[in-house]
Amino acid sequence: MVDRLTGEERNETDWVRRISLVLAGIAVIVLVYALLYRWALFAFAGERVSLIHSIRLVVEILTTAGFGGDTDIWEAHDAVALLVIVMNLTAVLLVFVAIPLFAVPLFRDALDRRLPTETDLEDHVIICGHSAVDDVLRAELEREGIPSLFVENDPEEVERLLDDGENVIYGDAQRVQTLRNANAEDASALVADLDTETNPTVILSAVRVNDDLHIVSVVFTREAVAHHRYAGADEVVVSKESLGKSLAMRSMKTASERFQEAVAVENGLSFSEYLLPEGSDLVGQTVEECELFGEEGITVIGGWFGAKFIISPHPETVMLENSILLVSGEHDALEASGARQLPSHAGHPDRVIVAGYGDVGQAATRALQREDITTAVVDKQDLAGVDIVGDVTTGQTLLSADLEDARAIILALDDDPTAIYATIFIKNLCPDIEVIARANDGENVWKLYNAGADYVLSLPSVTGEILASILIEGDSILTPHDEFEFARYEVPTLAGQTLAEADVRNETGCTVVGVERDCDLLTGLGPTFVIEEDDVLVVAGSTTAIEQFEEFVERLDG
Repeated sequence: MVDRLTGEERNETDWVRRISLVLAGIAVIVLVYALLYRWALFAFAGERVSLIHSIRLVVEILTTAGFGGDTDIWEAHDAVALLVIVMNLTAVLLVFVAIPLFAVPLFRDALDRRLPTETDLEDHVIICGHSAVDDVLRAELEREGIPSLFVENDPEEVERLLDDGENVIYGDAQRVQTLRNANAEDASALVADLDTETNPTVILSAVRVNDDLHIVSVVFTREAVAHHRYAGADEVVVSKESLGKSLAMRSMKTASERFQEAVAVENGLSFSEYLLPEGSDLVGQTVEECELFGEEGITVIGGWFGAKFIISPHPETVMLENSILLVSGEHDALEASGARQLPSHAGHPDRVIVAGYGDVGQAATRALQREDITTAVVDKQDLAGVDIVGDVTTGQTLLSADLEDARAIILALDDDPTAIYATIFIKNLCPDIEVIARANDGENVWKLYNAGADYVLSLPSVTGEILASILIEGDSILTPHDEFEFARYEVPTLAGQTLAEADVRNETGCTVVGVERDCDLLTGLGPTFVIEEDDVLVVAGSTTAIEQFEEFVERLDG
């Protein structure tokens, strides 16, 4: 006969069966003791009592709810008292042994049984596991209208996610049936974010369910990449290496320096990056609401919002605490609003100090050395590759590192309190050096900024944004990991078209951030801006997007 019960129905049937067995066991114990008690009273005390009387006495003894009128008999006859003692001990065993072993698991199973175990979502992203990284990813997916589904095997975490209104099912992501329940057959992608050893099992199960599924795995170190790809992952994000590279790229060149290099006109405009710290008047305002922009001649070209760089932010974009704005124009009004100008690398030595030589510090050092930037590595341990052995929170070590002869110091430390203390120490010794800090816990980002850090990245935010940039097709999420650029092009074939008609963003992934016209740089352009024949477009985008723009220009010219 074919078993037509669903998994949930089988679980419910099993739960009812187990409860029935427990109740039947208790009934048997009560009945046996009632018969023994009735016999003992007759055999040793010559007393005849009914079965109902015996059952009532046994229940009172086992539940310690109170005792009836037979206590004088127990005191007079040791054999009856011994039986009562045995029943009392049985009750203790039931409380301390039977209940934890049987009753508690039954109640837990009853709760688990009510958690959702399947979904009917389609074209969704399945996220196996749940962490701060996945919260960042989920937020970006939601912004683009892409549904996501967490698969979690911790019932308490499932309950919490359900309370937060998240799509989540309870189950083991390593099991094929769980991924079938997650409707992996109709999903657009799957992210394996459990741990380095578990992710390959999830990947293998996902491939079994849907071999066309786009699978991305998250690992800490590069050594695991080949194994995860072999298991079937299409892409592998190395979180610590990505963070190290992101920190290094910031120390090479700021966004304002990149933009300044791309602009050819001599118009006297200056480009700077401003941090909006806690207490700035601009925090919480949208770009459109801020009176400084436009009236004071200040234009927002782009900005870092967490670990995401937004080019030409939409007017409704909210400026968050610790956002970093790339602006052009007069800056006095910005400083009056509580914004803090970040240091420039211009005129500073081509040397970067890296404090901390773990996975993140090593990745940052490799990225810097590939660009022929001189590094000085500081670590407490005398490891190969370490130049200065010492504690970065001590004056002697910092003197040895020669802060005055460096453009930036990267704090790639694995302990946030130490990084916060080091930031304060460094800024007191050398206020002009740029402090680029790693935060392990996103909750400590603001503390590092308040301590004086100029640029802070957390491991969860960088990894989450990188995942989003991989999974969101056609989206121009630029992360600190991306080698995004500003470039200028003459495109006379677009003359007479508005920016909306030219549709550069959809065609190439680039955004037009300015136009050079008659020795002027025009910024803050809207979709109705009309391109003229001699205009030079200043565009921004990832390295890949810039290459696509070049191909776009060649097609137009051809």
